[in-house]
Parts: sequence; structure tokens; C-alpha cells
Amino acid sequence: MTTRQKIGVIGGGQLAWMMAIAAKSLGLELTVQATSPDDSAVDMADRVVYGKVDDAEATAQLAEYCQVITFENEFVDIAALQAMLDRQVDGNLLFLPNLETLKISVDKLNQRQHFHDHGIPTPQFYAVDNQSDLLAAAEQLGYPLVLKARRHGYDGKGTWVVDNEIELRSAWQSMQQLPAIAEAFIPFERELAVIAARSESGDVVIYPVVETIQIHQVCRRTIAPARISPAVRAKVETIAQQVVNTLDAIGVFGIEFFLTATGEVSVNEIAPRTHNSGHYTIEGCQTSQFEQLLHIVSGHPLGDIGMLAPVAVMVNLLGFEEASGVDADYLAKREAIANFPKTYLHWYGKKSSSVGRKLGHVTILAESHDVALDLSDRIESIWYGA
Repeated sequence: MTTRQKIGVIGGGQLAWMMAIAAKSLGLELTVQATSPDDSAVDMADRVVYGKVDDAEATAQLAEYCQVITFENEFVDIAALQAMLDRQVDGNLLFLPNLETLKISVDKLNQRQHFHDHGIPTPQFYAVDNQSDLLAAAEQLGYPLVLKARRHGYDGKGTWVVDNEIELRSAWQSMQQLPAIAEAFIPFERELAVIAARSESGDVVIYPVVETIQIHQVCRRTIAPARISPAVRAKVETIAQQVVNTLDAIGVFGIEFFLTATGEVSVNEIAPRTHNSGHYTIEGCQTSQFEQLLHIVSGHPLGDIGMLAPVAVMVNLLGFEEASGVDADYLAKREAIANFPKTYLHWYGKKSSSVGRKLGHVTILAESHDVALDLSDRIESIWYGA
């Protein structure tokens, strides 16, 4: 397999920042396409090209420095990237994951249709392109139902759980009547997630299944391994293998699941990139999700995913106010958290805070779930208040 030394990533946020740290440990050269000098990854990357994520001209400039380009987020202009591929003469431009995989995974309707076509369990869904579609879907699904923008949703943005037609129409207006999907609400008992990695040769590794705790549709905690039965764990791993294989996915993918009280598992969403639910792997696993992505795109074998402690819990440090100069505002809280044993704090260096914005995270390694969760409670109490 051909190995590559020069890696590009579209996006300059905290995921690219953690990737840049991993690249240095692996001796790889990383160039990022960042929106502004304030982006988290700018100071850590070997080189920076400036341009919005969907700026194909900036990506063309990025390509001049790289042997392969990967992605920090899904907000890219796939049509423009495809045009770049179509125009190339030497055939050296390589995107991983490939654009065919991205076309499915960045669009929630395409995701759902792919799952349906391949027998992958997923909520019942309907495409919504106009008000007639919206009301017809509601008639079929009943309430509550979930309305989602097909693209550009994250951390609860672009997603509404609605209980009646008034709320449904309001949500539709809030999303400016953009293309959407309406789907059945799953009365889940727990939300699960997994990081799946697949190489160019088709080798797959599935990281430990984790449990995610969501507050207002934003992840607050990840618990690894999840407190689930071996049978449920096996279901999740089997489905994750099916997802990445049917997508011909090359890279690292975050896959989110619903688990019902009766033990049924269904796929909620996938992300064609490193994922918040996998941040615990930096300290918690032999090979972090960021190192794993770099292994894959550089053409090296997959790394060992074994855990380095019986339990790892990640706590997101979210903004709880609109503020600038967050380094100073949150310093005392960070210093208090850093004093906990076997606790690792990652601060993303963002220049401003907003409610729910991911400013950093903490990973706790422990011998048991009880110990890890007790420390997590204490950390959350410091950060968010009692």
C-alpha cells in the first residue's frame, strides 16, 4: 500500500486541532483549511490555507501541499469538489472518505435511504420538500415526530422534536422551509455511539460501544464502555460493520444509535469524520480516533484499539454564556478540574463562548464506572454549578 506523508484537512476547528497534535506524534505533515486565524487548529498545523469549508478555490490551494485530503466536518461543497476531481489531469487528487461516500453520509435523507436499501435498522422517515410533504408525513407518523434539516445540522441545530401541528409548522418555518426529513420519534432508553474505522484495503475495527448522555440534544458525557448487555453490544458492532462496508467507507466514522427498553437497536445518524463520542480514545485507547484516521489516510495499517483503562468517561465543557475572552473567564474552573486524579483536560483555545458551544473536554480514566461517574459528577458541578 502506498504511504503518504503530506495530509490535508478541510476545517480548522477542534477536531483538526486534535488531528494536528496526533500528526506531530506520527511524524506526518498536516495542512489545514481554516476559516480564520482564530480557529483552534491554526497554531498547531504545519501549514494553513484560509477559506471557508465550502470554498473550493481554497481547497484547490490546499491540494497543492497534500497527497490526500480528509475532512473535519460535513459542510463542504461536494459538487465543487467533484468538479475538481473531474478537471484533474494527473489523477493525484485524493479525498478520503471518497466523495461517493460523502454524498450519502452528509445528507440525512440519503443516509436514511441507504440504511433502508441495505436493511440497516433506522427510524421510519419521509422526505419533506414542501408543506404538502410535511403534513402528509405527519399524518403517517403521528406525534411526536422529529423534523431534521437534510444538511448542516449538528449539536441539536437543525433538529426539532414536535408534539403537534402548530409546533411542526413553526419548526418548518424556523428551518426556512429547506429540504428536510420527517421521521418517527424513537422512545429510546439510551443513546449509544461507536467509532468505526475502515482502511483502503477494507479492514475494519470497531471501537468500544459507548453511551452518550445528551442535554438539549448536545452531548454532555460519553461513557466507555457502555453499560449494556453483550447481546446489545454485538448488535451495535454488527450494524456498524454493515454501515461502513455498505458505504465503502474509508476513514473514521462516528455512528449514533438508539436503544429501546426492549433491546432494539437502530441507527440515528452517521458522521463521516472523527466524532465527539470518540474523544475519550485520546487517553483511553492504544490508538486514538485521530491517530487512526491519520493511519488510514497516510496508507498505514490500522492501529490497536484496546482500552488503556477499564473505564473512560468524557465530559464536554460547554459554554454557558455569551462572552469573549473565555480563556480568562473559565480559568479558575479549569484549574480546579485539572487537580482531579487520572483526569485529562483538553482546552480548544476558542476566542468566544456561546451557550452550548464546545470549549473543551475532560477525560477520566478509572477502574470502575462508579468511580469514573462520581468524578464526572464533581467535574460537572464545578463547570456548570450544582
